[in-house]
Amino acid sequence: MKFCWSTINVKDLEESLTFYEDIVGLKLENRFPAGPGMEIAFLGDGETKIELIYTKNRENINIGKDISWGFQVESLDEILKILSENEISIYEGPFQPNPHTKFVYVLDPNELKIQFVEISK
Repeated sequence: MKFCWSTINVKDLEESLTFYEDIVGLKLENRFPAGPGMEIAFLGDGETKIELIYTKNRENINIGKDISWGFQVESLDEILKILSENEISIYEGPFQPNPHTKFVYVLDPNELKIQFVEISK
């Protein structure tokens, strides 16, 4: 069995694409209409892929508070700078549970917790 991707429904596809492309660094792989008032976008490559689904007139997007997506970064200090420049607030952290791992959480435009983690050797 192979993991394919993780999917979220989004409030605003353009805002979500900007976050995942410009902040997380994922590349848009495919974007297409999926029926009346619906559009789907896939981002990432290799084993890191996400699917964003936008449905016009959808009232509520409900993402559980206990779900998060983690992305490894080269430098936590660098991502903190990028977050600050883009006026994205830290949701939780920074944390350093051991000498080799430190991370923060932010919320994406849909209130999904995103973890940026630096792992050193």
